[in-house]
Parts: sequence; structure tokens; C-alpha cells
Amino acid sequence: MSNNTKITPQAENFAQWYQDVITAADLAENSSVRGCMVIKPYGYAIWENIRKELDSQFQKQGVENAYFPLLIPEKFLQKEAEHIKGFSPELAVVTYGGGKELTEPLVIRPTSETIIYDAFSRWIHSYRDLPLRINQWANVVRWEMRPRLFLRTTEFLWQEGHTAHATKREARQYALKILKKVYKPFAEKHLAMAVIDGQKTESEKFAGALSTYSIETLMRDGKFLQSGTSHDLSDHFAKAFNVRYLSEDGTQQYVYNTSWGVSTRLIGGLVMSHGDDKGIVLPPKIAPHKIVIVPIANSAPSDVTDAAKKMYRHLKKYNPIFDDRLEVRPGEKFYEWEKKGVPLRLELGPKDLANNKVVLVRRDTGEKSIVANDDVKKSVENMLKDIQNNLLLRSQKLLETKARRVDTWDEFVREINAGNYVLAHWSGDAAIERQIKEETKATIRCIPFKAEKEKGLCIKSGKPSRQRVVFGRAY
Repeated sequence: MSNNTKITPQAENFAQWYQDVITAADLAENSSVRGCMVIKPYGYAIWENIRKELDSQFQKQGVENAYFPLLIPEKFLQKEAEHIKGFSPELAVVTYGGGKELTEPLVIRPTSETIIYDAFSRWIHSYRDLPLRINQWANVVRWEMRPRLFLRTTEFLWQEGHTAHATKREARQYALKILKKVYKPFAEKHLAMAVIDGQKTESEKFAGALSTYSIETLMRDGKFLQSGTSHDLSDHFAKAFNVRYLSEDGTQQYVYNTSWGVSTRLIGGLVMSHGDDKGIVLPPKIAPHKIVIVPIANSAPSDVTDAAKKMYRHLKKYNPIFDDRLEVRPGEKFYEWEKKGVPLRLELGPKDLANNKVVLVRRDTGEKSIVANDDVKKSVENMLKDIQNNLLLRSQKLLETKARRVDTWDEFVREINAGNYVLAHWSGDAAIERQIKEETKATIRCIPFKAEKEKGLCIKSGKPSRQRVVFGRAY
């Protein structure tokens, strides 16, 4: 259960800290297949909690789950020009099967628009079949040259939603609805990660989309993580796959599609949003175990362990861990569960038992509280709520303190190099966007929805601009 991984301090080497924390918390490990990862039980339990909550939210939006093939005919991807161009460098292609060369190459899905809209072309006939809202929980493969656990791996887990609508307006509204009403609230209320939501530029949008919307989360090192995307695909794929419906006026019309997804990179986001030099810090709403109970006794059974077991039964709804190992010293137990980010620790020793009290220790602040036995359930509930709120407040504060409004190129370069992100004017020129990226490694994370219209001059070209956009370095 325990490991002795030494965690590099964040301030010393953030990238190494990240790798160390994942190992120390026993979340995942590199696979024998380069670029792939093995998600270990504790890491997968976090993913299951993410999946459970999101699945519930999708169902409230009228979405049904289905499953589509892992293998996609290569010709399907070639039907939408921008799509195949965008994904070609990342494709894994199967050319042999059953000991023979295939007459038609098959692509291991990098995303499923093509195979799903091929199915939609058979499922949709009339306006009565719309809207059609489907989601699948699956794995995808995108050939990754610089892998990093959870953040970028050749194979990863995700959900991808796909919908078909009768009108262009309805599709756009639904794509925005998923981002604003599902992804953003989930990130903030459950993952305790403050986000900036907005629209991607033409250069950064999904290959084949009309528009892409995203939520961007700031990590503790000042870099952004794209934490969820929703795409308005217009009728681009419908035309490629002949997805049409008979309208109420008796004419054949193409549908309008959306697609949207989040992946296991959210676990990497949790680590980098909340983790410290002791390990990960999990928000209670997503933690597999919200509390660990540690009886401090020299033998078992004992009055202390019996009382601790009673506490365990009273707190069952928090899926507690009961750690009564005698061969492990209390301090080692404490550190082990700190590395794993369990939100709250309950300690019970002989003196506590004699005084009808327990000690509660918060993972986020390390604060200790001595609580009467009769008040334990209420105290645990209140502390877990406070931990959840505190983690979100810390994330919001980071987003605020790292923001810089700049109006000159020198200021831009200085703030980006200092590990901040900037709100700056940009003329909309893709060539300037590329130049800024080449010179500073900063990209336009999004054109924020909440940005005020404000006339100004592009930070690089000096051309007119109507509003500020968010520039930052990113994973």
C-alpha cells in the first residue's frame, strides 16, 4: 500500500514534482508501451467519480449512452478535409489483420465524429428523430511524441458527446449549453478548479468545426490546462456523411452537429491545481475516500480500535478508510494518506478516548481540531464542505493574482516569462498569433465570453482590436 517516493518540491522543479506526486499517490505508471499509461486502482477510482457525476449531468440534458467501434475506416476520416488534415500526424493505422494485409486500412479512433455520423445517417430520417443526443465513454489513440502521465498519453480515456439538430442556431446553443451548464459548473463545484470559458481562435479550434468553445484552468505553475471543449460542427460532417432529415415542410435538410468531451487529463488538472509538496489534495466531492480513520493503539483489539470502528460505522456515507495497521507507525500512516490527498483525517488515541474526543486534521490546511464525540458527524460534514469551498477559493485567487493587463510588447514578454498570463489586444490575424507563439510559447487560450468590448491596438502588430483575449503558456 505504501511507497517511499520522495517528492521534489514544487518550487525546485514543478515537472518532476508532478511525476513524483502521481507515483507517490499511486495514481498511475508508465506502461511498457511507449506513451501509454496504466491507471492504477486509486487513480481509476477518481476517474469513476468524475464519470459518475458527469454521466448524471448528461442525462439531465437528454443524452443517452452508446458505444461505437474502436476501428474506423480510413476513408471516413478523408471525407472531411479539415478533419483529416488536423488529425493526420496523430493517427495510428492498422494495415494487417488476421495475418493478412487489409484491403482497406483502419484507423484506431482519435475521435469518433466520422464513425458516429455514419451511424446517424442511418438513424435519422425525419424531423421527429431530432434532436439526437448520444454520448460514449471510451478510449482513444493519438500518437503522442512527448508523453506525460494523464496530460498527454498515446491512449487515454474520455467521454465524447455527439448531437444532431434541425437548425444551425439550435446546434450552437447546445454546444454552448454543454460548456456553460455542464463542464464549467462541474469543474468549479466538483473539481474546485476555477475556469475561464470562451471561444477558441480559428487556429486553435477543433479540426472540422465551425467554432470551438473551451474551459481553461490555471495550474499552480502559471500554465493553463484546456480542461474541456465543446464544438459547433455546423453541417460540415452532415454533408460529408449525408446525414439528412425530412423537414415538416416536406424537404430534405442536412442536420447540424455538435461534439464535446473531457478526458482523464482532468486528473492531471486536479494534481496541478491543488497539490502541494506533501502530495495531491483532493476535493471532497471527487475523492474516492473523504476521510481516513486512524486509531492509535499498540494492540488489536483494544478499546481504542473498538471506538474507532464505531466512528467508522457512523461515517460510512463518506466511504472512510479504516487504517488500524499495527506494523506501521502513526506518523507513516499520516504521511501516506496525505500523499494520496484524503481530505480529512480522524485520529483517536487513548487520551482522546478517555476525554470522549477525537482529532480531525484537514488535508488542505493541515489545521487540527479537537472535537467531542457527539459532534463528530456534524464537524466532519462542515469541514468537508469548507475544504471544498477553500480549494475553489484558492484556485480563483490564483487566477486573479496571475492575471496581467498589458498594452505593450515588452510588458507582454516580461509577464509571460514571469509565469503569469495576460489579457491583451489581438487584431485577429492568424499570422500574428503564430508569431507570438513562436517567440514566447504563449498561445491564445480563448476569447473569453465575459470580456468587455474595448477598442485597442494589437499587442504585436499595432492593428486595431475590439477586445482583449487570454494569452498564456499551456500544457
